Amino acid sequence: MTAHEPGQTECFSLLERDGYAELTMKRAAALNTMLPSFWTDLPAIVRALDNSGRARALILASSGRHFSAGMDLSVFEAGTLSGSSAHGRERLRNQILSLQDSFSALERARFPVIAAIQGGCIGGAVDMVCACDLRYATRDAFFQIQEINIGMMADVGTLQRMPKLLPEAVVRELAYTGDRLPASEAHRLGFVNQLFDTHEAMLLAVRATAKRIAAKSALAISGSKDAITFVRDNPVGVALHMIANWQSGMLDMEEVAAAMVAVKAGREAQFASLAQLPSGVTPDSK
Repeated sequence: MTAHEPGQTECFSLLERDGYAELTMKRAAALNTMLPSFWTDLPAIVRALDNSGRARALILASSGRHFSAGMDLSVFEAGTLSGSSAHGRERLRNQILSLQDSFSALERARFPVIAAIQGGCIGGAVDMVCACDLRYATRDAFFQIQEINIGMMADVGTLQRMPKLLPEAVVRELAYTGDRLPASEAHRLGFVNQLFDTHEAMLLAVRATAKRIAAKSALAISGSKDAITFVRDNPVGVALHMIANWQSGMLDMEEVAAAMVAVKAGREAQFASLAQLPSGVTPDSK
């Protein structure tokens, strides 16, 4: 498998492989806390990958002992989250919406996003992985809604997405107590897809999953992601109409026919990449 040179930012390194990309949080010594630049770089990277059409899946990984300890204190010290006046509170609201949008970019991307989690997944990191499609974890991993322990409530996605992924009573307990959810229990409850003994074994498995996804029809994978996310937030009847409209508008019968011929011949089907989006188009405006 060939790979492109990794892109580097303050918080991330990006490696594009054939069909999928791997985005790694690289501030291991700082527990991969989320600096102010994190919140702008993450959606920019995801949207650039989405617009290019090259990536059919994205792995979101990290370095070091812990996945991420959440928002870095510098975000607070820089006054990013302050609102002492009416105008300041209005600015704070818009800043929170902007932070939410950073993680919503993962959900809006046309490709699946796979989180590979080791050690602590704390605070804002929980918000982030809740916006991913799949979650794999090492056995020593844990999830913690840390915000309640410092007098806050989680406000960038955890309380909105996690109740769709775990039993409500479990989410309430985590949100009210700030206790840790061990990876073993998260796996039992279906929040985590699979557990691994080591970080290395997890990354090997996650890359294999990304390769399997990348081998499928990129258009059908994108449609499947849209459909599953849509039905999460809408009644089944409305979602059935949505998928009928999607399928009638974007089903590529030539690609289906070619794939059926390939399967019958005992060889792997080849599928086109996603279309490159016009300049200026983002997942928000699709």
